[in-house]
Amino acid sequence: MSTSVIALGTSRVGYETKGYFRSLDAVFFTFLFPVIMLAIFTAAFSGTGDIVPAPGAEGVSFGRYFLPGMLAAGLLLSGVQNLAVDIATEKGDGTLKRLGGTPLSPVSYFLGKMGQVFVTGTLQAALLLVVASVAFGIELPTDPGSWLTFAWVFVLGITTSALLGIALSALPRSGKSATAVVIPIVLVLQFISGVYLQFSQLPEWMQNVASLFPLKWMAQGMRAALLPEDFAALEQNGTWDLGWVAIWLVVWLVVGLVISRLTFRWIRRDA
Repeated sequence: MSTSVIALGTSRVGYETKGYFRSLDAVFFTFLFPVIMLAIFTAAFSGTGDIVPAPGAEGVSFGRYFLPGMLAAGLLLSGVQNLAVDIATEKGDGTLKRLGGTPLSPVSYFLGKMGQVFVTGTLQAALLLVVASVAFGIELPTDPGSWLTFAWVFVLGITTSALLGIALSALPRSGKSATAVVIPIVLVLQFISGVYLQFSQLPEWMQNVASLFPLKWMAQGMRAALLPEDFAALEQNGTWDLGWVAIWLVVWLVVGLVISRLTFRWIRRDA
């Protein structure tokens, strides 16, 4: 990869980030949505008592239990939903066709989009953690090991989500249909992957289906980082399975990269 390609991609990160925050619907549905959902969950279930993984084990509040899932959902929304809709819209309105006539290469374009996702995803996660701690009194880990786990799950998860978002942008036939195609996929994944429902209480077949997709593993990795060790007993195999978290995210990262390179075009196929 040449220096000029990297330089062009880096220069687009600021442009893409500014464009993101100028779009109020994108900010609400991909940036603020996890924060709002955490507030609703914390307020709605504040009087129901703690979630306890086993008799005699340390319990946590509903807000603390669902915080990791909200963080994982934020990665999915920032990467998959945001980029899939955004790129499909740019194809539909002719933006990509115009960019195709400039020195900008697809790789530089990808780097700009992925950089924007990394910046906004980092800001979103930081906001979510601050709101959880300050506004709702949710206890966060204090040991470095937990934050190291959080860091690598976050970086791997946001990169995978960004590449899958680029790949999924090829599915909608037009910019107008992008939200109708992408949002249901993202919403279903959130419900079956332990974001809004306790994963251990889902039917086994649904857990098995969710295990084929990256969001389940991102949520599990976040729970491993932010919840007490006793909560590993509630996972599908009774352990955090961090090795499998890494493997599945890398697999989906490669899938997203390959599909992105095979399907990305500056213009629509039917144009």
